[in-house]
Amino acid sequence: MSSTRRKFLQQASGSAIAGLLAGLPEGWVGSAYANGGPEVSQIRFGIIALTDCASIVMAHELGYFKKYGIQSVISKEASWAVIRDKLSLGENQATHMLFGMPFASTMGLAGSPVKPMVIPWLLNRNGQAITLSSQLKPVKTPAQLKPRVDQAKAAGKPLTFAMTFPPGTHAMWMRYWLASGGIHPDKDVSLITIPPPQMVANMKVGKMDGFCVGEPWNQRAITDGIGYTAVTTQQIWRDHPEKVCAFAEEFALRNPRTVKAVLKALHESSVYIDKLENRPRVAEVVSQASYINCPKEVILSRLLGKYDYGDGRSEQDPWYMTFSSRDCNAPRKSFGLWWLSQFRRWGMVKGTPDYQAIVKRVVRMDLYLEAMKEIGVTAKVQDLQKEKLFDGAFDPADPEKYALNFAVNSLVSS
Repeated sequence: MSSTRRKFLQQASGSAIAGLLAGLPEGWVGSAYANGGPEVSQIRFGIIALTDCASIVMAHELGYFKKYGIQSVISKEASWAVIRDKLSLGENQATHMLFGMPFASTMGLAGSPVKPMVIPWLLNRNGQAITLSSQLKPVKTPAQLKPRVDQAKAAGKPLTFAMTFPPGTHAMWMRYWLASGGIHPDKDVSLITIPPPQMVANMKVGKMDGFCVGEPWNQRAITDGIGYTAVTTQQIWRDHPEKVCAFAEEFALRNPRTVKAVLKALHESSVYIDKLENRPRVAEVVSQASYINCPKEVILSRLLGKYDYGDGRSEQDPWYMTFSSRDCNAPRKSFGLWWLSQFRRWGMVKGTPDYQAIVKRVVRMDLYLEAMKEIGVTAKVQDLQKEKLFDGAFDPADPEKYALNFAVNSLVSS
């Protein structure tokens, strides 16, 4: 505790004011922050219109950012490329971001300028899906899809599938799923990039045969009667990493207390969201035009784990989108190593990347643990554990061996 804050509390000892101040965040003195507070108080957060922006939005709406000394502004962006560029240029200081993007920016891949970024916080796990056009019913698996892919390719009109950003999560889920059925995403189909809010409109006009995106756009395709969910991403990899709260590395190095203040606020909003009784309110808030701009009913169903697949299947999925439970927010190194193995597999890097050094630089478990310790949260650290996907396991001890073991690949030698 700073001496200024201690002196103020001593002067107010025994009073109601002292009791109130004792519960305020470290660094608070009256209406200002002393040395223990965030170095920067004005933080602009970039978001994309997806349900998994919810913990950032709710931290803003419920006053959790303000509680920790952050004056937050939420900036809804048009695409993931804009998200990347605004963080790189410093127009946004923190951002909702696909898990793979900080790695691509740090490494200068897929058109990204070299701009080191860090991941000290996972915003959510699970809750994305692959949607297919209703014309492809009853296809549910890539093996069932392959004859149609082969027929279209032979006719010179390959099927088209969309993802949201080349090194991002949706691109990797789409690639992994197609390849598991013997479909090469770079040779057998056309794989295009479409911003999340534009997926449904593009499918309506026949621009694509399928897409991978976050909610609520999979559910919206079903509601609009143009598509159905073939598979959810939690069926591909249970409790997989999805979106992150990312920072430019230079900003995080200069402003560690600011980063930790953001994480503390995100912890509180994430815990709030993971209480199912709060999710109707969350859906109502994030559905607003300034955030997602979608009917709250479309958002709420899958937030509650109520999955209507649009092809006659329905279930109460216990592995719906989480924001806090099961140590959701810890940024494991094993996740980063898996991502680099897929960059390698799909020819996004030439030769063997420096797996350990890159992951150590990007995945900042230290900032996460420090922030949680300061608010009395005990986090379980499983930094390098084996990850189970639907068709096998990933051993982080040898990511290069894993990357080279796939029959369907676009490997590039150094």
